[in-house]
Parts: sequence; C-alpha cells; structure tokens
Amino acid sequence: MNNKLKYKLVGALLLMGLSACNSDFLDLAPISQGNSTNFYKTASDLENALTAVYGSLQYGGTYYSSMHVIGELRSDNTEITNPNAGANLQAVDDFTNDAVNSISSTTWNAHYQGIQAANIVIDKIASVEMDDALKARYTGEAKFLRALLYFNLVRIYGDVPLVLQVITNPEQGYTFGRNPKQEVYEQIIADLGDAEASLPFSYGNADVGRATRGAAMALLGKVYLTRKEWTAASQKLRELTDASGETGYRLMDSYGDIFGPTNENNAESIFEVQFSSSSNGEGSPFTNQFAPIGSGKAVVSVGNPLGQNIPTADMEAAYSIGDARKEFSMATSYQLNGDEVEHNFILKYSGTPAAYLDSDNNWIVLRYADVLLMYAEALNEISFQPDGEAFLLLNQIRSRAGLPMMSSSGPDPAYVLATQQDFRAAVANERRVELAFEGHRWFDLVRTDEALNVLSSKGIQAHHLLFPIPQSQIDINPGLIVQNPGY
Repeated sequence: MNNKLKYKLVGALLLMGLSACNSDFLDLAPISQGNSTNFYKTASDLENALTAVYGSLQYGGTYYSSMHVIGELRSDNTEITNPNAGANLQAVDDFTNDAVNSISSTTWNAHYQGIQAANIVIDKIASVEMDDALKARYTGEAKFLRALLYFNLVRIYGDVPLVLQVITNPEQGYTFGRNPKQEVYEQIIADLGDAEASLPFSYGNADVGRATRGAAMALLGKVYLTRKEWTAASQKLRELTDASGETGYRLMDSYGDIFGPTNENNAESIFEVQFSSSSNGEGSPFTNQFAPIGSGKAVVSVGNPLGQNIPTADMEAAYSIGDARKEFSMATSYQLNGDEVEHNFILKYSGTPAAYLDSDNNWIVLRYADVLLMYAEALNEISFQPDGEAFLLLNQIRSRAGLPMMSSSGPDPAYVLATQQDFRAAVANERRVELAFEGHRWFDLVRTDEALNVLSSKGIQAHHLLFPIPQSQIDINPGLIVQNPGY
C-alpha cells in the first residue's frame, strides 16, 4: 500500500499562521486577530488547520532530521565518520553539543510550532458548525499529534513549557516557564486518552496516514513504559494486541516488506510521517543523508551523499549470524569504479530520489513489532514467568528474523533466558536490531538507565541524558527559562 496523506494543502493557513512566526518559541505569534477570528468557519477550514499540524512532522526539527539525529546518532547505533558531515552533528555524536548547537534550537522551535498548530485546531474547532463525529475526530487527531510532540520534547529536554493555548501576541510567550515533566506527562496521557476515545481504528484510502485509535494506544503504552508504569503499559498494550481483528495490525511476513516507498502504510505500520517526492517540498532527505560521503553515485544516484548516520561496528556486531534483518537494514560495503569500498551504511531508506533530498520514503514512528517488544518488556518487569507470555511475544519477533527461539531452560545456553535480568537484556538487544535506525535506541538507553554504561567510551556524563535548553530561549526569557544542569 502506498497511499499518502498530503500535508501541504494549506499554503494560505501556513502563511497566515505558522509562517508568520519567527524561529523562536516565544515569538510563535502574532497571528492576525482578524485572520484568527474569521478564518476558521467551516469543516474544510479546520481540515486545513489540522493538515498544518501533520505538516509540522516534516520540519527539519522534527522527523525530517532532528529525531533521527537524537534517536540514533546520539546512541551507539550510528556515528559521524567524516567531519564534513557537519560540526553540529559531530557534537551530538560525541557529547560535546552545547546550548548554541543548532540541533537543540531547531528541535525546540519546530516542536513548539507544531504544538501551536495543534492548539489552533483544538481551540478553534469548538465554535465551528460541523458534524459532531468529525469534530471529535479532528480534535482527537490534534491531541494525538500534540501528545507526540510533547513526548519528544519531555524526553529530550526534561521540564519544558506546557503551552495549551493559542499564542496570539509575543507578550503571552513571556509568561511560560518550564513545567515539571510530571505535569507534561499528565497532559500527554490525557491527550492520548482523549484521542483513543475519539479516533477510529482505520480510515479509507484517502485518509491513510492519519492518527488512529491504535496509534494513540501504542503511544500511550510507550509513555507508560518510559515512566516505568509497567502494569499500565502492559494493560494498554494488551488491549492493542487483543484488538488486532479491528486494527488489522500484524507482523509482515518478511522484514523486507516493511520498508521502502512501495511498502509504506502496511499492516505492521501504526503511524508514519508521510513524505512524498516531487510534491512541493514534501520529499524526505534520508536517502541522501545516510549515504557515505565519498560514495559518489554508488549508494544514492541523485544528489550528494551526506554521511550523517553511519552504522557503527558495534551495531553491525549486534546482529546474530543468520539474522534476516541485517540485509534489509544495513550494508558494509559498496562498489565504486570497480572497487569494493568497505563502509557501513543504512539500507532501510534506500531508493532513487526524484531530486536531491527529495525521496518518497516515509518515517515510521510506531509499528507493531515495537508494540510486541514493549509488551514483552512490561510483562517481564512485572514478574518473570519462565516460558510465559513474554517469551511468546519475543519469539514472534525472532521467528520472523530466522533466529532460534528463546526459552527459560534448554541444552544450549545461548538461547536460555533463566532470569528476569536475562530476559531484560534479551529484549533490549532485540529492540536494538529489530528497530535499528528508526529513532528508538537513544530513548531506550535513557529510559532503561543503561545510557551511562553503554556509552561510557564515548564520554557521556550524567547531564548528557538531557539536551541543553537552547541558549536563545534563555536569552529571551531568563527569568523563567533556566538551563539544564551541566551546560
């Protein structure tokens, strides 16, 4: 299935709203009072406004670039091997990024622009005369997207401003300090609960790519898992797996059937950021971004290779012999001018761009394999059960990869998980290779308290578990916005 929700149907709205903003969160406004009062009159107006929220997921500071920089490059999965890939990226990779690094500011600004767009929908829809069911659905979609954006922010920065209203003038922005992350999580959970209650499990072909009830449930399960609320996580994820008859979610038969433009929005996909080449800037950059510098046209045939997300030797070694996922995930060499060049690079986002930085590859945010592994992890944290349900979930993933099943006892110790800690380590490794290069590894290491141990050789220190608040935010509002310790 290759249907894509088009995000950029909203030039007029973006001009009047988001594009009128400068790059700083506190200056997300003004939106013309006349425009904001008079524009949102019909269901079509609100659909355009909602499309702007989805469009924010394509920003450089969200899933176009920042989320894979933070989720992968910050971890042990990928690295910068050529300094020409960019100093700001190199700094994130080696834990020398500071408060003026552009990754922090771009990520902060883009996420808050998306939150502002979501707040517009949630605020304005109440006064629009339209079908009640459609109104509830649009509100649910906006709340899911706001929750996703805040979930990223709170994991990256810790305490962040919790803005739930439309900012219509710059002075309003100066009233927001950093809310404790507990308050932010409470709002995320509330938004996802509302989204789950109002969204359908599926849409017709014209709306494929919109947030669904299953997406809200999966993200809520991940939120609970991140907060180590194991029982709540297991209950929500069980609800989702039990609803497979309604959702249609399943593991694809082959790992290779998950990725690439011809496989997008498949039965394993729960939520993807939709990118579309040759569509007025809606294409994705990953094919160019992830190709090794110096590879010419050998890895990507159109545009320059940027070398921004190169798999590490440790990542290559994480795959067991015979793991079918490796051949679809990464390569270790390429042919250039008749010579074989040894160099790791990512395959999941391969393709032929329509132009430089203009590929058709979506970014998968949530998929069913992630759900099964989260569910297995939560069950194990509640109580280790020898050969219990958690083993069945883990082995579903391993079976597709062509790997031997794990059990709590047996003749080969390589496939025995006899304790809770054994199972915990096995799930962590399975998540690493199953979800490689999809933006999960850094967040997994942090939430499992393993980042300092795993990344010690890279020079990580305790304060690096959070990114620095952009210095521009502190300079704008030093009375309320304070820096994270250590920066």
